[in-house]
Amino acid sequence: MIPKREEAERILKEAEPCNPGPWGDHSRVVAVCAEKIAAACAGMDSEKAYVLGLLHDIGRKFGIRHMGHIYDGYHYMLEKGYDEAARICLTHSFPTQDIASYIGNIDITQEEYREVEEALAAIEYDDYDRLIQLCDSVGGAEGVMKIEDRMNDVKRRYGSYPQDKWDKNIEIKRYFENKMGKELDEVL
Repeated sequence: MIPKREEAERILKEAEPCNPGPWGDHSRVVAVCAEKIAAACAGMDSEKAYVLGLLHDIGRKFGIRHMGHIYDGYHYMLEKGYDEAARICLTHSFPTQDIASYIGNIDITQEEYREVEEALAAIEYDDYDRLIQLCDSVGGAEGVMKIEDRMNDVKRRYGSYPQDKWDKNIEIKRYFENKMGKELDEVL
């Protein structure tokens, strides 16, 4: 289950003042990208894609956290009854579906880490998981970026970017380009 667009926009708007920063604008860019790509893909719901993109980083509401934003967003959305949005909060940072590939600080407890690891392992990724991963890899706070530029930006900020994660993001990009029958740049 996911909220309607207006509710998702309200949730994000109320969350931003709790932790001011560019993450709200980044979430909006991801949402618009997801909506456009889904609209160009047969069998995908562009409204659902928009809402999931908008809420993927909602865990940032709870402060400046790294892996903690995944855990916090996952639980926040579950508490609100939005299981599909919770899932995206969990999967958006793991294109390789490997918790060890996380870029950033592991700022959650061992118990929370195990919970995220087990929940992540139990999911069979679908096109919405992959779509938000792709859009997270092209959505900057100021607009759409080339995927390589965005990954290099993350590498610059965090000091590394695992090659398997880089390769998976490129694979996801190609997957959606094939699904759309267009280059990503044409759609975005």
